[in-house]
Amino acid sequence: MKQALNSCPTIPPTLRELYAPVRDELDAVEDLLRAELVSDYPFVDLLAKHGFRLGGKRLRPALVLLSAGAAGSVRPEHVKLAASTELIHTATLIHDDVLDEAELRRHLDTVNARWDNEASVLLGDYLFSRSICLAASVDGGYACRAIGEAARVMCEGELRQVQNRGNYSLSEADYLDIIAGKTGALLACCCRLGAHYAGASDEQGTAMVGYGEQLGIAFQIADDLLDLTGNESTAGKSLGTDLLKQKATLPLIRLLAAAAEDEREALLAVLSNSRESRRDTLESWFARYGALEYARETARRLTRRALSQLAVFPPSPARASLEGLCEFVVSRRQ
Repeated sequence: MKQALNSCPTIPPTLRELYAPVRDELDAVEDLLRAELVSDYPFVDLLAKHGFRLGGKRLRPALVLLSAGAAGSVRPEHVKLAASTELIHTATLIHDDVLDEAELRRHLDTVNARWDNEASVLLGDYLFSRSICLAASVDGGYACRAIGEAARVMCEGELRQVQNRGNYSLSEADYLDIIAGKTGALLACCCRLGAHYAGASDEQGTAMVGYGEQLGIAFQIADDLLDLTGNESTAGKSLGTDLLKQKATLPLIRLLAAAAEDEREALLAVLSNSRESRRDTLESWFARYGALEYARETARRLTRRALSQLAVFPPSPARASLEGLCEFVVSRRQ
């Protein structure tokens, strides 16, 4: 079992090192996920296993376990909760691929590309239900309430983003609020669960939630940058979908705010034209106004806020890994 984490091809070497304090517990999470994603019906079983392969860095379960380690110690219920959060995350990825019409994730066909949207939506729902059942197996209703609340906030964030497609007047504050919901909420929930079930104090619990939320917002900004500048062969997923779906992410919001009025009109014309050339056409505009670097620095500022939240925890290998995740988030290429 100890080889499970090391052999997972979707976890970069840097993360494997950061996950070292909870390596055995993450291996137990992998075993539990494999046990959960089994069905007596061959087609459902095939889809569930493919969805499991689409899972990636295991950041959410690692946050549950590392938060527990920083606040006290990892307990058996943490393994179940870590698996539950990964099931939620995988479900959202499968649904996101439908919304974005993406064809590639983790170097594999997305479920909607290999099968269809109907199978994708239902598989995502199936994983959501497995997640809730797993969380409910932990004593008390705290975990189910926390995960349910996080799922609600995530859906609200996604719906607000859908509402604002093509809205190139979206403010930076509104964008940050949207991604705090769609991405920050689940990372904050992971940290909340880890700290709570490790017996953290109220002060520590609040700090850990703050850490997770700030890390999540920074992670999404980095993801939005990757969508604009990344290489699909390196990232292993479809890129450029934000522009195709007319999502105003931070680099574009910054660019439109900095450009003169006549330039802004030219930019809006580019955004309404050829689907294929938008990334290449906008590259020089982003460079001219430093919009990409502005977004990167915003992500760095958020990770510094996340780091400040960890001051209430004593030094430990788990806390050191949480600190290291802040650097990973802003420097990742996949």
